Amino acid sequence: MLTSLRRSYTQLITSGGQLILLFAGFHFDSREAWLWCLGLMAIISLFAWYSALRRYRLIMGTPTSRIESAAQGFVELLGDARPDGSPILGKYSHLPCLWYRYKVERRNQKNEWHTESTGESDAPFIVDDGSGHCVIHPHGAEIITHHKDTWQLADYRYTEWKLLERDDIYALGEFKTAGGSTTTVTQNELMKQVLNEWKGNNADLLKRFDLDNNSFLDIDEWMLARQAAKREANKRLAEMRAEPDVHFMLKPHDGRLFLLSNFPPKKLAGRFILWTWLHLTIFFGALGAITWLLGQSN
Repeated sequence: MLTSLRRSYTQLITSGGQLILLFAGFHFDSREAWLWCLGLMAIISLFAWYSALRRYRLIMGTPTSRIESAAQGFVELLGDARPDGSPILGKYSHLPCLWYRYKVERRNQKNEWHTESTGESDAPFIVDDGSGHCVIHPHGAEIITHHKDTWQLADYRYTEWKLLERDDIYALGEFKTAGGSTTTVTQNELMKQVLNEWKGNNADLLKRFDLDNNSFLDIDEWMLARQAAKREANKRLAEMRAEPDVHFMLKPHDGRLFLLSNFPPKKLAGRFILWTWLHLTIFFGALGAITWLLGQSN
């Protein structure tokens, strides 16, 4: 069963809202109530249809990139998951995983379950596709996983969803690289930085370049200082460019979809296209029922 773990995952929330509206229509059982409930169901279904269609198009329309050669920006990645350091432990199961979300429910005297607390981890983990590895920061992601555990202790029911080591991870989000290949600083900028550092310790600057000991750097001595600063700037620039690249995936800053899953992309796309047809059917069904009710009054 496909389990969505985003806090406000659109499909589950909208479907729950539609059911509530349907029950409300039966409860009040009046023409006016049914018109309101069906109208709201139609509006909700329209937004839900667009949400599912948008996800389907993004999954099908975004080509899979190789980590080592991926462009900066919105990309799709596929690879094996592993921890970034030591695996974390599930909140209540205490089992090793890469990411988890939990829900704690309590049963009342009417034998009804009510949610008492929810939460999820935000520790980074790594996806490796063979060409390189990318550090995934799951904060703010819509996460879909087939790993789900539920158990009960007395009047409490615990549910945990997880991503596990060695899962094949599908990731869609903002890709960024930090390291030597992304260095944008120039030699002149580093040279100015070095000179400013040296000027901050004037005594040492004079000790190194005041050759005639007159407590003042003349033009020739200042040129020597600039040449030394240039050599130091070149050294720093070479060190910066030699630093290894580190790739990251984060929540897009422009509000685009950030999706992580251990389902393959074709299966995810199939689920979303199923949602689009379901919500479209509910939308036209609600409109048809509204038309029939309005016709009854004539």
